[in-house]
This record gives sequence, C-alpha cells and structure tokens, in this order.
Amino acid sequence: MAKILVTGMSGTGKSTALEMLAARGHRVVDTDSDRWSHWVTLPDGSTDWAWRESAIGDLLAGHREGALFVAGCKTNQGRFYSRFDHIVLLSAPVEIMLARIATRTNNSFGKRPEEREAILRDLAEVEPLLRATCTAEIDASAPIDRVVQQLEELARTTP
Repeated sequence: MAKILVTGMSGTGKSTALEMLAARGHRVVDTDSDRWSHWVTLPDGSTDWAWRESAIGDLLAGHREGALFVAGCKTNQGRFYSRFDHIVLLSAPVEIMLARIATRTNNSFGKRPEEREAILRDLAEVEPLLRATCTAEIDASAPIDRVVQQLEELARTTP
C-alpha cells in the first residue's frame, strides 16, 4: 500500500520513470495534467500550476493496495507530504537535464529560452527546498532501469 511521491526538476526523468513503473504493473499518476493540476492566480497576480487539492486528497485516501507512484513538482505538494510514505527527489546535473529537455518529444516545456531560464532558476531556488524535505534522493543520471529499481525497492521497504 506504499504511496510514493516522485518529485524533481524538469528533465530529471519523472515521466519516464512513471511510464516504466506502469509497464511493470504499478499504479502511477503524473500530475502534469488538467485532471490533477490547474492554474491558480496568486495574490500578487502571477499564476501557478498547482495541484487540485481535492483530487490529490481523494487519490491518496482511496489508494488501498499495491504501490502508488505520483509524480509532480508543485508549490502546494508539501501539504500532502504526511500522506506519502516516501518523498523521492530525482536529481541530475544541469547539463543532463537540459539535454533531455532539448530532445524530448512528449513535453514542449523547456524549449524556449525563457523556459530554460526558469528551469535554471528553479534548480537554484526550488531543488534545495525539495532536497531538505525529501525522504530519499535518487541520482537520475543513472540508467533509467536503475532509477526505477530504486523506486521499487522503496515501495517494498515501506512499513
């Protein structure tokens, strides 16, 4: 009944890891869709792509058997940390992240210069916050099979 959040910056392999976990029979949810996330307007007028808290709450409350792997990196995810068994940070060197983003075909984010600048800003500002609150960190520059194996090991060792 393990519930594992897989988080990290763009280009660390969250979506790829979830695809492989799903192929191995695990339940997976990538929160980068309108079903799980939505745009909200912040008090300063800026916008944020945040989790739909009721949807995430229902997902976690309704999970009863097997491992559930949830991927995302949202500003409000910390509100749910206590409901996950593990918070796993996928991290990789910036050159690997940017190379992956440049060649990926399943997500257009990061192709424009201003988006790459935002990724670099997030790497400097957000990743340290994720590192401080994660329960495990996986080097996502390793082969994806190894990353997935480590995620599965965490699911098996969950009390």
